[in-house]
Amino acid sequence: MLTRLSPSTVRPVPPQFAGIYTHGTRLEAPSRLIALSGQIGIPLEGPTPPDFAGQCHQAMDHVEALLNASDMGLADILRVTYYLTRPDDLPELSAIRQSRWRTDTPPAVTTLVVAGLASPELLVEIEVLAGV
Repeated sequence: MLTRLSPSTVRPVPPQFAGIYTHGTRLEAPSRLIALSGQIGIPLEGPTPPDFAGQCHQAMDHVEALLNASDMGLADILRVTYYLTRPDDLPELSAIRQSRWRTDTPPAVTTLVVAGLASPELLVEIEVLAGV
């Protein structure tokens, strides 16, 4: 069973992040847990999208495919870590998350701006921990 953690002793989640963020998640046994390696915006076929939104949506597609392969969905995500190479992409990431991954069971989230990813053209990487 998953429990979202937002006790009154911690600053409340701001309204604009409700549905895409929680302070923590707790998973109680018996359960299944999957840890996904960081997913990047390279499609199965064709070139890597040159823009942040294209890469972000592609990485999210990969995460969703891996969740589906494990009989899980967005509501089962416990934690997401986003790695971005450009701080100017933070507002777009927030908008994409709001439109695509907003749920009644938001995960714990960390977002980092890093100097680079595995290849210079990559703009975003998404790492997920999920459980049921």
